[in-house]
Amino acid sequence: MQNQNRITLIKPQEFPFFYGYVVLFIGSLGILASIPGQTIGVSVFTDPVKDALGLTRNEFSNAYMIGTLLSSALVAKAGIWFDAYGARYVAFFATLLLGVSLLVFSVSVEISEAIKSLFNFDSWLIPFLLITLLFFLIRFSGQGVLTMASRNMIMMWFKKNRGKINSISSITVSLGFSSAPILLNSLIDDYGWASSWQIMAMCLFIFGICILQLYRNRPEDFNLLPDGYDKKEKDQEAEVMETDFTLTEAKKTRAFWMFGLVLAFNSFYVTGFTFHIVSIFGSQDYTKAEAIAIFLPMSVIAIFVSTLCNILSDYINHKIYLFIMLSAGVMASLGLLFLTNPIGVYFLVGGLGTMGGLFAVINAVTWPSFFGRKHLGSITGKVMSLLVIASAIAPSLFSYCFTTLGSYRYISYITLAFLLFLIIGSFKVKNPQ
Repeated sequence: MQNQNRITLIKPQEFPFFYGYVVLFIGSLGILASIPGQTIGVSVFTDPVKDALGLTRNEFSNAYMIGTLLSSALVAKAGIWFDAYGARYVAFFATLLLGVSLLVFSVSVEISEAIKSLFNFDSWLIPFLLITLLFFLIRFSGQGVLTMASRNMIMMWFKKNRGKINSISSITVSLGFSSAPILLNSLIDDYGWASSWQIMAMCLFIFGICILQLYRNRPEDFNLLPDGYDKKEKDQEAEVMETDFTLTEAKKTRAFWMFGLVLAFNSFYVTGFTFHIVSIFGSQDYTKAEAIAIFLPMSVIAIFVSTLCNILSDYINHKIYLFIMLSAGVMASLGLLFLTNPIGVYFLVGGLGTMGGLFAVINAVTWPSFFGRKHLGSITGKVMSLLVIASAIAPSLFSYCFTTLGSYRYISYITLAFLLFLIIGSFKVKNPQ
């Protein structure tokens, strides 16, 4: 591990209080900073950007899918970088790349027109290939690397109180993510989609400086212990030693795949739904404002679920969470299937809110609890690649259901069949520890 005090005067070991709380604060901001690369941040830009570039909904969705799939190939590698170089440098370069990508995205129409003029080739293929590349960059840096590095860093600094600490982070993140579409929509209305991306890019560059100053990988690098324990006191306690699994060992367990796949399902469903949310509700005669407003009640449920389950996660079997999340997935799928009925909206809100709350718990707390901290980067990197692949497929699959079959509801038949498979496979899940 490289010198963690380079390019900064801040020394965690000399802080008047446990530095893990600084990590909690700045790491949560780091997850929020990934919003421009998350589906919830892209979805508000979908309609104005595709229209400006002259792309159809299917073409835009396919570009998103291909770019996201390409990013999944590198996300697992980023987990290895995390283990080797730490959260600080990995998160900094991810933030820098995300900011630069947004700047290029803001002038994508001009770039597209310039390329068409240069080669005298007026085709949809040019803007399609351009935004495919840009989607690859923002999905890899934002959804993948920055999120993973920030979340893992927080979990590195806590062990016994991991669930309670994650509950605080989850509340912050849930509030930020749920309010993001409303804030971004307002920003677009005031400044336009191109200037909005430029404003976010400038904010990311400023945050990159904060990362260099405040991000730190592990408490042990500064002669500290997780949770702020004093070394002398800790030596006197009888501590249960945890086993550190390698990625290869983790992949041999049923728990890795069942928990990983249920998180991937959440990523798939939320991505597809969020990406086309205006169109989904528009097909039922809801306005854009009414469609976006659904995020508020969802976030209330997600915050309640994540807070309660994070606190309890230090004491109960996480297998319970697995089945609750699967049940919430069934509920959300039925909600979309029966969206023509007002009860469908309630099912969607309840199911997606519950899944979102549990996602925040499982994706942060379960992996270090089940497989240890030593190889956390490579393990969560592999899980993140599953999430990215799932999120890549979703927008196109949702889009084709609508354009080919005439309704988004048909996607529910696919999701319900997959959930049944996961429910059956989850009965024999055990904690590897």
